[in-house]
Amino acid sequence: MRMVGSRKRVKPRSIKKLLVANRGEIALRIIRSARVLGIRTVAVYSEIDAGAAHVAAADDARPIGAPEPAASYLNIDAIIATAQAAGADAIHPGYGFLSERPEFARAVEAQGMVFVGPPTDVMAALGDKVAARRIAIGAGVPVVPGVDTGDVGGARKFAAEAGFPILVKAAAGGGGRGMRVVADTASLEGALEAAAREAQAAFGDGRVFLEKYLGRPRHIEIQILGDHYGKVVALGERECSIQRRHQKIIEESPAPGLTAVMGDRMIEAALKLARAAGYRNAGTAEFLVDGDNFYFLEINARLQVEHPITELRFGCDLIAEQLQIAAGERIAEPLAPRGCAIECRVNAEDAAHDFRPAVGRVINLNLPAGPGVRIDTHLGLGAEVSPYYDSLIAKLICFGADRDQARARMVAALGEFSLLGITNTSAFLRDVIASAAFVRADLSTRFLEENFAHWANADADLTTALIAAALVADGIIGGASPAGGVAAANGALDPGVGKARSPWTELARFELWGKR
Repeated sequence: MRMVGSRKRVKPRSIKKLLVANRGEIALRIIRSARVLGIRTVAVYSEIDAGAAHVAAADDARPIGAPEPAASYLNIDAIIATAQAAGADAIHPGYGFLSERPEFARAVEAQGMVFVGPPTDVMAALGDKVAARRIAIGAGVPVVPGVDTGDVGGARKFAAEAGFPILVKAAAGGGGRGMRVVADTASLEGALEAAAREAQAAFGDGRVFLEKYLGRPRHIEIQILGDHYGKVVALGERECSIQRRHQKIIEESPAPGLTAVMGDRMIEAALKLARAAGYRNAGTAEFLVDGDNFYFLEINARLQVEHPITELRFGCDLIAEQLQIAAGERIAEPLAPRGCAIECRVNAEDAAHDFRPAVGRVINLNLPAGPGVRIDTHLGLGAEVSPYYDSLIAKLICFGADRDQARARMVAALGEFSLLGITNTSAFLRDVIASAAFVRADLSTRFLEENFAHWANADADLTTALIAAALVADGIIGGASPAGGVAAANGALDPGVGKARSPWTELARFELWGKR
């Protein structure tokens, strides 16, 4: 079997100045790790992010364009030109945006800079789900039964052999786009056409393929690291089954109830995949678990949002590992894992109204703390959440000696988390973590559909009324400023407030957890 990526030996190269081609909490996270390693950093920012936390944290900060992602954080030419002007010798893409774009990695390397990530040919191969399936099959790793084609004739033949339901998937992307579950022959052709149109619009590639639909699988992934010298290691598994529309919202490690035998088999499969692909740097091999069987899903050729839970269990810094691998250093064997870690993604969304996106300004913020509690966020007083970017505003991670302790700490931390000014999902997440289904680890990708299809915050009205009254009494929202707005906690004005005002209108975007 031909290995996709080359294993060329490299001369260790010190990274002196790193441009972070991202924003938000992940940009801040990368800057902090680079600082510990003595690497100077360059932040880039769109016009709307000029006052963002990552801009203030970096040693150097440069504007790259308008708020729209295409004009700024997806603008390859602008980022490369900025890196050259700043004297950067390496670029870290973070996650999202350009992190899995081979053309960006090529552009970075073409200018003599280090791209902190996998080789471009490996990224290109693994980014194509059909090609990735073929790599897995060649490595002897099980895949979900399927066919690498989306033509109607082949689809009908596969459906007749495998039985309905089947799944139509986009070859060039993910996140649920270009995906359709097909229940019968009558809807097959329409589903193929719709999936191809959506894939073309989202990824510029309308190719689709088919797999047998697994009704209630678990989604479990393996963290991998590979260096320039052929060594690949695995840092345990992460349970990622709690998802909404194919987007993870809660992750934990280790995966509860996963047997040691199954875990070892999945780790060995991940290592086989990484070696077959010639993988280098940090990546994640993702699998679906159905009963006693597991199947390859994809390899994410980048750092994952949920990497902190692995860091807490293995006592490591995965971003530092990325930077050291990119500089040509060898990786060491990971430490033995310990305890349990759980991560909740707090999004700027209204969970009670179909997770409607929310925007606003942070008026007041209380972040949890205590033993085993970590929070990764870019928020601070006065920070703006705009409609231009992803809704993730904070990652709350709790570590414990075992799952019960980690879960109890998470329930308490979510109760302590409060954010005034932006509707967010912290209350919803607390209900999920506190639920009987989560306690007994009855997990699958249908968890939310089965347990939280119709959620409402039972305490919202009472809590809002009490806090509104307290804020009015304290004068925080009770009087108009000279400009006709409301003086926020950081002294900024709220320009959207008119003369007719009340605590209810002031707190329309407010959500706070109290004790139950």
